[in-house]
Amino acid sequence: MKLFYKPGACSLASHIILEEVGSSYELDQVDTDKQVTESGLDYRQVNGKGYVPALKLESGEVLTEGASILQYIADSHPGSNLAPAVGSIARARLHEHLNYVASEVHKAFGPFFSASATDTDKIAASANVGTKFDYLEKLFSDGRAYLLGENFSVADAYLFVVSNWSNFVGIDLKSWPKLAAFVERVSQRPAAQAAMVAEGLIEK
Repeated sequence: MKLFYKPGACSLASHIILEEVGSSYELDQVDTDKQVTESGLDYRQVNGKGYVPALKLESGEVLTEGASILQYIADSHPGSNLAPAVGSIARARLHEHLNYVASEVHKAFGPFFSASATDTDKIAASANVGTKFDYLEKLFSDGRAYLLGENFSVADAYLFVVSNWSNFVGIDLKSWPKLAAFVERVSQRPAAQAAMVAEGLIEK
C-alpha cells in the first residue's frame, strides 16, 4: 500500500493507524499547492479531489476520505480491535464520532488554513472550534480514556490529529483539560510517535 500524505495534515491519522496495525506501506508526500507528489506523480491523477489522504491498495484501487481509509485499515486487520464489529451499536458510535470529527471539528479549523481568510474569519473560527471542544470536554468528563471508552479506535487517531492543530493556530487546550489529557495520551502511543517522527513533526 502507499499512503499519500501531507505532514501534520489529517492524513496523519491514517498514518498512525497503519503503524498501529503493523502494516507494510510506502509514503508519498503531496505538495497540495502544486498538486505533485514527492515521487513526481501528478496528484490529480491519483485523487481528483486534490487533498490528502489517499491510500493506494495492492490491487491498484485508490481510497480517499480519511474516515473511509481509517475504517478500511481497521477492518482489514480485525485483530487490531481498532473498530467494533459491523452492525453493533459500538460500530454506530464509531461512525458517530468519525462523522463529528470530520464534519464539525475538522471543518471548524478550515479558516486557519485558508489563504483568503481574514483576521475576523479566524477569530470567528476560534470561537467555533471552542464550541466543538466544549462538547468533547463534556464527553470526556465521564472519565473515559478514548471516544468509545477504554479501547483506542480509529476515531481517536482522527480526533487527536485535528485537536492537536490547536497548538499551531493559537488555541490553548488548557481551557479543555480533559481533551488536552486525551491528546497527550494519544501522542504517547508508539504508533503516533512513529508516524510523527516519519513526517518530521517531532524528533526521535
